[in-house]
Amino acid sequence: MDVLARANALRAAGRSVVSLAVGQPSDPAPQIVRQAASNALVDGALGYTDALGRPELRRAISDHYRDHYGLDVPTERVVVTTGSSAGFNLAFLAMSDPGDKVAITVPGYPAYRNIMKALGIEVVEIDLEGAAFLTGATLERVHAKEGLKGLLFASPANPTGAVIPADELKTLVATAKEMGIRTISDEIYHRLCYTADDVTALAFDDDVTVINSFSKYYCMTGWRIGWMVAPQRLVRAIERIQQSLYISAPDLSQIAATRAFEASLELEAVRERYLVNRAMLADALPRLGFSFAAPMDGAFYAYCDVTRHSNDSMSFAAKMLDEAGVAATPGRDFDPFEGDRYMRFSYAGSNDDIAEAIRRLTGWLG
Repeated sequence: MDVLARANALRAAGRSVVSLAVGQPSDPAPQIVRQAASNALVDGALGYTDALGRPELRRAISDHYRDHYGLDVPTERVVVTTGSSAGFNLAFLAMSDPGDKVAITVPGYPAYRNIMKALGIEVVEIDLEGAAFLTGATLERVHAKEGLKGLLFASPANPTGAVIPADELKTLVATAKEMGIRTISDEIYHRLCYTADDVTALAFDDDVTVINSFSKYYCMTGWRIGWMVAPQRLVRAIERIQQSLYISAPDLSQIAATRAFEASLELEAVRERYLVNRAMLADALPRLGFSFAAPMDGAFYAYCDVTRHSNDSMSFAAKMLDEAGVAATPGRDFDPFEGDRYMRFSYAGSNDDIAEAIRRLTGWLG
């Protein structure tokens, strides 16, 4: 956020800044989504919904699992949330008690750690030590030492973009179940996998809790709308927590999101642009001295080792912004152990932005 604040200050002062820092699509929500919201505003009949969400949106999400994954996910297990952020809050509160040990991987999305600490959950950070993803064997080793109660992982991952292969995902889920570890799978970057088909953890265990969102693939970050698929035994508890904390997700966003699954043609065009951006960065970043810490298999991120240029990615990011006019995200929040060596580049912007960033970095680095 310090980098973003500095970038905004430079823009306000008239400087040209190309941002590869923000982890959100640069495109608006699909036209059919915006039209549904416009119609709902004209109608004006907006209010609280059922705590679990509008029935038509829950059915649309259930249908999505049938159409995209070939899975039968009962509507009764679908919970509509105020973005994936609320989904994590609900999942942690329903699945964990204060003092429980819940594992996450490093590098990883920093809000996981922060939310759990706020709830009194003991965070166990698993250093992947150069591996692209968590394996069942690593989980078993950590559990033997820590006595884990829970596990949260993401595929595709933020900040690395790494995807857990289907066979490894199956083993990971089975290992967690065998050891009695409650599992949450963050799948908010699904439909942005580039090297393999999407595979949900639900394909291997009905007792997994899955968190997803309309923010990333569906270009709806500001609408604050997401969903979770919970084990049937947890739905009532999640419903009661939702009633107390949020009442319901925003009605307008729920109405709009119901149409998002119909916008594939428009959204696939956005995804194709990400692929072009990904190819440009895959070619340029190594030549500029940024080596990839993990393969860019999904999401819209490149996570790079910057030690050829600096051992302090925070100061390097500030220097790159001030001198080259290119913003990127230092790795410190993603990795409290080795984050000073890394930086995340987002390629969710336009093709022109990526090309211009490469041009500027090439000139700046000589």
